[in-house]
Amino acid sequence: MNVQGKTILITGGASGIGLEAARQFIALGNKVIITGRNKTKLDAAMQELPGVIALQSDASKAEDVQALFEQVNALGGIDILYNNAGVGVPPLNLGKASDSHVAGAVYEMEVNYFGVIRLNNLFIEMLKQRPEAAIINTTSILSIIPSVIEATYSASKTALSFYTTSLRSHLKSINSTVKVFELLPPLVDTDMVADRQDKKISPKSLVTILIDGLKKDKFIIRAGDTKVIYALNRLVPAAAYNLINQKKEYAKLK
Repeated sequence: MNVQGKTILITGGASGIGLEAARQFIALGNKVIITGRNKTKLDAAMQELPGVIALQSDASKAEDVQALFEQVNALGGIDILYNNAGVGVPPLNLGKASDSHVAGAVYEMEVNYFGVIRLNNLFIEMLKQRPEAAIINTTSILSIIPSVIEATYSASKTALSFYTTSLRSHLKSINSTVKVFELLPPLVDTDMVADRQDKKISPKSLVTILIDGLKKDKFIIRAGDTKVIYALNRLVPAAAYNLINQKKEYAKLK
């Protein structure tokens, strides 16, 4: 896929992976629109990246997504929809009764799964009209092996992974040229996991891997340790599970 001269919408683009993606895509000569819930972060992103267009929007709210679509349409549309926005709740003990289980799971699913479907549903016809278009969905290493301390987050990303595979196959069956990419990161060094001491990949390295995968039309892009876990899970599932779920992590459950 050609990754130059495109117009790209990046959700969750005001910080972390999304901001780094905006930086690298702009450097390649693309027009980039970023979205996010935090206006202060969006304003800071515009200061850091002259030329970026920032639109405040919450992927978990249908009315926000509709307004975003109308704004993007008025700007001339997009060639690539990068569903990068994602949320996670603090570790929870699923074996202990708590209303937080449901509230956290709903929050994660609204952003990580239903938010993506809302966006894709609105933008798909626009993308189908473009000479070369793509959807990028960010899932996770935890869509391969679930995490004991991030059970509902893992479930939301697994749902998104299955949906992504189905979407790709469906578009192919109707002879659509829209390409569907899945990015599976390991733990990434962002504010969301700043308190964790585990091995992390930098946003810069992750986005470099993503762009290389797009150029090669590699529709499933496993980055860093995700490649190792994927291979190990095929050969020795128990060992892969134990690598993701080390005993010390259980202490974090409340």
